[in-house]
Amino acid sequence: MIGVAVVGCGYWGPNVIRNFSALEDCALRGICELDARRLEPLKRRYPAVRATSDYDELLGDPDVDAVAICTPTASHFPLASAALSAGKHVFVEKPLTDSVDTAEQLVELAETSERILQVDHIFVYSGAVQKIRSVIDEGKIGDLLYVDCVRVNLGLFQSDLNVVWDLAAHDVSIISYLVNQIPEWISAIGSAHYGPLESQAYVTIKYRDPLLAHVHVNWLAPVKLRSTLIGGSKQMIVYNDLEPSEKIRIYDKGVTLLGDRHSRERALVDYRTGDMFAPHIERTEPLEQACRTFLAAIKTRTPPLTDGRAGLAVVRILDAAQRSMRKSGERIYLEPTR
Repeated sequence: MIGVAVVGCGYWGPNVIRNFSALEDCALRGICELDARRLEPLKRRYPAVRATSDYDELLGDPDVDAVAICTPTASHFPLASAALSAGKHVFVEKPLTDSVDTAEQLVELAETSERILQVDHIFVYSGAVQKIRSVIDEGKIGDLLYVDCVRVNLGLFQSDLNVVWDLAAHDVSIISYLVNQIPEWISAIGSAHYGPLESQAYVTIKYRDPLLAHVHVNWLAPVKLRSTLIGGSKQMIVYNDLEPSEKIRIYDKGVTLLGDRHSRERALVDYRTGDMFAPHIERTEPLEQACRTFLAAIKTRTPPLTDGRAGLAVVRILDAAQRSMRKSGERIYLEPTR
């Protein structure tokens, strides 16, 4: 039985508490929150669980094997580093941290202390993204040509993060998992409509030719959209996370070059049109899968899908996008990883 304590009971924390408390091989040992108004209803719902505002008290509890951090991003590094230093495994809400330097420090600390560090990149654990990854790995769509993501809605405005660090973190984690490559460069432009933080942004991620990824995020859209287009040389995929039944549609459509493909003057383009297929997708809750993966990683001491290094890769891209926006879309070439 793995003892887990959850820190932070705002928007996401109660969902994490619910999932860990329901897993058979997990014991919810503690809930930590500074705001008493948030803590009180959870104390009534989980009367047998220690509820406290003292984080050090939880870290000193030998029955707490792991800590789930669901607090604002700026607090991730100090809370996670304290937990790892205390010998606890760490499950942390996305993004891992708010800078490349602190993300690298957490990864190094987790590895030297031999503790599991998992980032809650929730969509990676969804049945839809897992199915897309299996289709790509099987080679059914051919060579990857592009990934185009749209994630827009009206709100929620964040006080500590711009729309890239908030919304684009989801799509970057999905792209990084599906593509499994290190980008060559990042370019981004954004605009701050209310206050100092960007509320709309367009992020371009360039991989090895011909693969290109693009992310559009916006807090000021009148409708909610969660769509991803994935183009392959053989097939194309449409992933609509808001679709209740057919989240993934695979189209047997594409372009065929006839004649001399190396000569623009002699090459002829033909369009291939085929059937559409909507594969079956497991309907388990992604957060439940993420929590199960974390517990399994602790037991087996094997890296989870979204381990610290995966979280660091996402932070590198977000940081590069931030720097590019400050320079009006200038390309930011990623430095070699350590």
